[in-house]
Amino acid sequence: MLLTGLVATIAVVAITLQACAALRHAFYETFLHLHIVLVIVTLGFLWKHLENTYPQNYLLAMIILWAFERFTRLVFLVYRNVGRGGTKAELELLPGDACRVTLRMVRPWTFEPGQYAFITVPSVGLWTSHPFSIAWSKSENETMQEDSEKGYKISADDVLADTTDQTSMSLIIRRRSGFTDKLFEKAERSTSGITSITAYVEGPYGGHAVLHSYGTVMIFAGGVGITHQVSYVRDLVAGYASGTVAARKVILVWVIQSPEHLEWIRPWMTTILAMDKRRDILRIQLFVTQPRSTKEIHSPSATVQMFPGKPNVDTLIELESENQIGAMGVSVCGTGGLSDDVRAAVRRRQGVRNIDFLEQGFTW
Repeated sequence: MLLTGLVATIAVVAITLQACAALRHAFYETFLHLHIVLVIVTLGFLWKHLENTYPQNYLLAMIILWAFERFTRLVFLVYRNVGRGGTKAELELLPGDACRVTLRMVRPWTFEPGQYAFITVPSVGLWTSHPFSIAWSKSENETMQEDSEKGYKISADDVLADTTDQTSMSLIIRRRSGFTDKLFEKAERSTSGITSITAYVEGPYGGHAVLHSYGTVMIFAGGVGITHQVSYVRDLVAGYASGTVAARKVILVWVIQSPEHLEWIRPWMTTILAMDKRRDILRIQLFVTQPRSTKEIHSPSATVQMFPGKPNVDTLIELESENQIGAMGVSVCGTGGLSDDVRAAVRRRQGVRNIDFLEQGFTW
């Protein structure tokens, strides 16, 4: 009995240690599999340790609740993804070791800015699921992208209506190790440019940070962190045109290594730039840290500007906070260095100005 209790305790301690953020970020797939094994070991040996004792009933109740939760998730997963040909993921290669993944859903979803979903691709990662921010959503009958490319104005009503009946979700996935590397290789093998594979999507989750109440909103993104932020930009511009948000100034600051990374969100940004009253509220500042030449750095307009090098975050926030309208919300999704700079700049002004800081983790 002592041995079973000791093994269960060791397993719980191991779960705690291997679940720390640094290890989880660096070895997500190893963490996931090891976590499952350790939980099974913990429950098995703890059950044996409590055999024929009253506390075993509490453990049984916990196991029943856990099994019910897993069963419920499985039911929703099947409902969301099975039937009508199943959910399909279309992989499209992009510059900068990235790929755009467009999920064609079996049934419509309701999507809010800042949400993420767990993606399972059996042909790539077997049963493992991985979390990714949802960058864009679109309904089957919505032709926003096509209209914007033809030069038509996109009304706020069109955008807001599109948040209730999505049949496609889009992600940008940067090539790293493990699952993302295998996914990228699968996309590379396509001769047509787009690969369609079976996928299972669970979610969406999150999206609790609402920026509607701020008169001034600064949105910082580093690299692929733009996937979390672009949906907020779209939502705020649409809300301003329809009069449903307090925002009067929205500033997007995106830090990228190369101008080719602009291709990651070009069709979506084209849609945003074509939206009604966009020029009245939105300014975009692009910072390219590793341009190949100065010719690559050019500003398309007064509201969309491009600069070489890294941004001086403190200066940017100071300029906007000096002329802020109402309360100011500053959101960041990027590397640790960028998040630290934004956090420090905001904290220096809190207590002096009405300013809030909102951070989205760059990794899981």
